[in-house]
Amino acid sequence: MAEIEADTLFPNNRTITAVAEGEMTQIHRGKPYAEEGDTFDIEGETFAVVEVTERTLGEMTDEDAQREGSPSLAAYKERMVAAHGGNFEWDETATVYRHRVAKQE
Repeated sequence: MAEIEADTLFPNNRTITAVAEGEMTQIHRGKPYAEEGDTFDIEGETFAVVEVTERTLGEMTDEDAQREGSPSLAAYKERMVAAHGGNFEWDETATVYRHRVAKQE
């Protein structure tokens, strides 16, 4: 368990703001960027990484996409292609790591 910077886990200001506003409660990344129990601060509020799970892109659902701030899995896929400058191909078998976060009371 460690204290990390929010930008260690979240790649840009848009995602950090979405977490702070409660619009985003998880993120999938290509490798584990944090461990369960790690904490980070955003705008004076403390958040914790409550779960890190290895899975595949093919296991993602609309609910996962919504937890990441997208209205649907189709919209999430489009966002990933745009975010990676078109250098991203959706491979159902690709391993990803879901990081779930929660605001600490």
